[in-house]
This record gives sequence, C-alpha cells and structure tokens, in this order.
Amino acid sequence: MNGQAGVADATRARISEAARTLSWRPNLHARALLASRSFALGLVISRPPELLAADPFFSAFIAGVESILARRGLALVLQVVDGDPETEAASYRRLAHEGRVDGMLLTYLRVDDPRFAWLTELQLPALAVGRPTSGCPFPWLDTNDRDGVHQAVRHLIALGHRRIAHVGGSPGYVHSAARRRAWADEMRANGLEPRQFVDGDFSGDGGARATRHLLALRPRPTAILYANDLMAIAGMAVAIDAGMSLPDQLSVIGIDDIPLAAHIRPALTTVRQDATAWGRAAALSLVALIDGEPQPAVALPPSTFVERASTSAPREA
Repeated sequence: MNGQAGVADATRARISEAARTLSWRPNLHARALLASRSFALGLVISRPPELLAADPFFSAFIAGVESILARRGLALVLQVVDGDPETEAASYRRLAHEGRVDGMLLTYLRVDDPRFAWLTELQLPALAVGRPTSGCPFPWLDTNDRDGVHQAVRHLIALGHRRIAHVGGSPGYVHSAARRRAWADEMRANGLEPRQFVDGDFSGDGGARATRHLLALRPRPTAILYANDLMAIAGMAVAIDAGMSLPDQLSVIGIDDIPLAAHIRPALTTVRQDATAWGRAAALSLVALIDGEPQPAVALPPSTFVERASTSAPREA
C-alpha cells in the first residue's frame, strides 16, 4: 500500500482490490507514529480576524494550499492570533513541541521578521511566501508584484497624470514596503516627486480614512494607487460621496483583482495577482522540502495590469 519495491505487481493488484472492496483506509495516527510525522503543514496568521474575513485574497491562497494537500492526504493546521508577539511565538512553540506539523508556511512577511529566529530555534522546516528583505534562512517564493505597480504608474503617467498618490498597506510588512518603493521609483524615473503618500492598513476603513486625507490636500491628487483592492473600492466610495466624478476628476487603481473589482461602477483598474497559484506553489515547495526532495520548478504567474473603467486622462492636466 505504500508503493515500496519488493512486491509483485499481481500481489499488489490483489491487495489494492481487496482494500477497495472493504473500503479500507490507512490509519493516519498509525502512519504518523511509524514515520514520526504529523502529515500536516502549519500556518499561523497574526492579523485581526475581521480583516482576514473581509479579504478574498487570503481565502484564495488557502484554497490553493488545500488543493495540493487534499490530493496528498495532508492537512493544514491554521491558527489566527492577535498581534501580540508573545502569543504568536507561543503558537509556533506549541505546534512544534506537540509535533502537530511537519513544517510551516510563512506569509505576510515582515521587515526584520522575528519568525525566522523562532523557527530556526525550533528546528522546524519552513517556506517563506514573498521576497524577504534580509536574513531569511529558509527557501522562499518570489511573488513579485513590483512589476505590476510599475505598469500601473506608467499607465497613469501616459494618461497625463502628474499628481499620483499612493495609499500604502500596513507599515512593517515587506509587500507594503515593496509596493511603496515601486511606486516611488517609477515616479522618479519619470521626473515626478512621490510626495503624496498615506499609510493604510489593507482594510476598507483604512482606505477610506487615507482617501479623505488625500482629497483634503491642495493641490489634491488626480490619481490614487492603492496597495489593495479593498482600500481602492472604499476610496472610490469616499470620492463619490464628496461629489467627485470618477474617473474624470480622480483615477483609481487597486492591487489584487478580487472578484468584486470587475463588478463595481466604474469597474476597477487593478494589478491582478493569482493567490490560488501562490498557495499551490507554496504547498508543493514545502512538501518537497519536508520530504527531502529537490525543490520543484514552480513558475508563479506574473502580476498583470488590468485596465478597466476607473482610470482616464485627468480633467486638469
């Protein structure tokens, strides 16, 4: 049943047929004891539950992970904790000491991420999803969304925009910093100063607050690039409530291309990212690492710019 050598094909076929007839399934606990394995991967998320519940990107990533694990008879142990570092560290210690997982997926990478040291001390295999800033002892997948941000800013500049603001993600996250840096670099490459910036927190409320701040500036921006679609959609609502015509008086671009983005009015121009593909690639890579196999050659789909109706030439150049 384990597929090991030394069993005649005819014998293996008879045993497999008997197992199907009897509806026999391997005992996972017995397998785990024999192999000193839990047959599970771990994922600890230190973010507010209400933010995760509102974020379609996270559920798409989990769906990608589960699509791989289900086919291999593996489980995902998911824990959502508050932002307290000690509570988070305790979750990793408990999973390791109780032998509940064989390895960890690390998402939402942070600048100077403390999890690298925690898991090294716990001797737990891990895979980072994203490009670490420095000091990562584990393999990682480059989910490069910088190219999409560059494309978004170039699109706005080609339309004639010169005051292009950016609403960033939560401070301290690697992808928040990467998106801000890509926006600023592309602005400077085109002779523009990246002055109009506000930190958000990837939530709708955060996007709304940041938009109110930007629209109060004089001169105010003619376009806003948001670090995710949720903030962009909330920002569009704020602008419309303020009596602005979109996209004539304000062009808006998001990041992620969540399902809702194509169905609001005006439909949201955005940077598409395939979170499900990221989840599949992360699961395949971590399973290979745990099994001592070569890392699979996974080609993550690149971020792509999706032009819709929320961008146009500015009414004032």
